[in-house]
Amino acid sequence: MMSCPLSGVQACTQGHKGRMLPERSLQVALLAGTLAQGGAERQLYYIARALQTMQAEVRVLCLTRGEFWESEIRKLGIPVIWVGKSQQRPVRLARIIRELRRCRADIVQSQHFYTNLYAAVAARVVGAAEIGAIRSTGSAERRANGVVWGSLHLRSPRIIAANSQQAIRNAVRLGVPSNRLFCLPNVVDTEYFRPATRRTTEGIRLLAVGRLVEQKRLDRFLRALASVCARTDVPVSGIIVGDGPLRQHLEQMARELNLLPERVEFRGLVSDMQAVYQESDVLVLTSDCEGMPNVVLEAMASGLAVVATAVGGVPDIVKDGETGRLVDPRQEAGLVEALATLVSETESRQKMGERARQQVESRYSLQRLPGMLMSLYEKALFA
Repeated sequence: MMSCPLSGVQACTQGHKGRMLPERSLQVALLAGTLAQGGAERQLYYIARALQTMQAEVRVLCLTRGEFWESEIRKLGIPVIWVGKSQQRPVRLARIIRELRRCRADIVQSQHFYTNLYAAVAARVVGAAEIGAIRSTGSAERRANGVVWGSLHLRSPRIIAANSQQAIRNAVRLGVPSNRLFCLPNVVDTEYFRPATRRTTEGIRLLAVGRLVEQKRLDRFLRALASVCARTDVPVSGIIVGDGPLRQHLEQMARELNLLPERVEFRGLVSDMQAVYQESDVLVLTSDCEGMPNVVLEAMASGLAVVATAVGGVPDIVKDGETGRLVDPRQEAGLVEALATLVSETESRQKMGERARQQVESRYSLQRLPGMLMSLYEKALFA
């Protein structure tokens, strides 16, 4: 175990492969495939901020540039270095290695599954410890990257941080030794995402947040919303936040279900979600596949009950009947019934939201992140 904290780490013991840690602050390089407006990227921002409070030296290496989170990370005073100018993998790898040597990195932490192989190879070249990432279910990411590349991304890192227990179980089934896996759950800023002090809107608002792609199954949300509206006298409306290739199709579907323009609103991308959560009553997650969704944690921190499909790491967060309802993704009737019940039972809905907030504060707040990172880095450096 590490005998001195990350804040001003000193060479008080041997590190990875017997290498002595230098008498300086720990050097951590975070490797990202993108810094676009997404959940994995928000978590990278939280990690970078936490590492600063632990007095580690941090830099971000990214395959893309000019995206949403880049400017936010730079505001922290953390350098963001573009390593993806070339589309050729060997050239990108050489650039990553050059930057790691320049900063004398102790740890290379990949934030996306598809950058795991870069992190693993580059870290071994420079003598650093590497940490790979599983951001979804593991098996889904492996399929998405193809059999060969997916297997390399999964098996190459000596330590992998997964954001859900389900992803860890899947990785073990795919042949990754359990002692190489670490659960690093997503966290949420509970000071920023808070319940509204006073609702200024009437009726019940059901909220769906996510990229408008097949995996998120917003078609389920629209059909369920139409069904709930038809069976209750309570004014119910929906909000969809996000953009993507299915937007036009979903808008046409909403028209056919007589939801547009009065019953559902397509907001597109929203950079600041605080106000959206505070004007909503229930978060609805209808995905076929998820890791540990940031939107669920943010909604719970905002005091919302959650109705979600029981996929991926969602059951780790949402406790059925306590902080929300879990439904079988194959049974849309169950989704409609759960929503109709929460729409009609105000006290039950509000109690679930209160318990959701309490659970997030106790288990997934930002304050827990430094301790979790300490344990992860101990595992990577001294395994």
